[in-house]
Amino acid sequence: MKILCISDHLDPLVYTASIKERFKDVDIILSAGDLPQDYLDFVITSLNKPLLSVYGNHDLEGFPGRRERDSSLLWEGGKKLGSGAIHIGSKIKIERKIIFAGLGGSRRYNKGDNQFTDWQMLMEIFRLVPRLLFNRLVYGRFVDVLLTHAPPLGIHDKPDLCHRGFKPFLWFMKAFRPKYLIHGHVHLYDLSDIRVTDYRDTQIINAYGHYIIDTEAF
Repeated sequence: MKILCISDHLDPLVYTASIKERFKDVDIILSAGDLPQDYLDFVITSLNKPLLSVYGNHDLEGFPGRRERDSSLLWEGGKKLGSGAIHIGSKIKIERKIIFAGLGGSRRYNKGDNQFTDWQMLMEIFRLVPRLLFNRLVYGRFVDVLLTHAPPLGIHDKPDLCHRGFKPFLWFMKAFRPKYLIHGHVHLYDLSDIRVTDYRDTQIINAYGHYIIDTEAF
């Protein structure tokens, strides 16, 4: 199973005519937010693979609703209008037998779109708990991949309020043990920047630009 993760940056290795050749063996695409719709459209059209996405804190501007789950006019049948992207913000979706959960947005720092306090993000998680418990009963596991925009507190985050991670994500990983947490939001400018970190049973990956997960875990 190969998963192409993208976030925050129009990566020239993705946004190119050679995308079909470079990523021809990708099975699923995950967008961790703050990417323009035409970029997602390009990736979907080029690769013809399912793309699951959450919003960041910059890509809701001009759209109805202040948060992902309030922006129902953007979506029809789970897909973004004018795009083949499948929105999973504050939702759970099974794709290719993999259980995905999505939690978009960033920490609240200026009362802008799709921003949350720790308490508000915890409430978003609690809304998912009934379905997570159902998954455990039916499939033997709660969730496989948690797709977020912001990172967890203390892992890949920054000290400024905007880029500080969410503490409830740490609890989510302890309680529901996803194999992966894929996030964006924190830009990587140096090859020495940490992109992958293990926390308990979860591998946390910063998808800035693009990152390929090649795994037999599913």
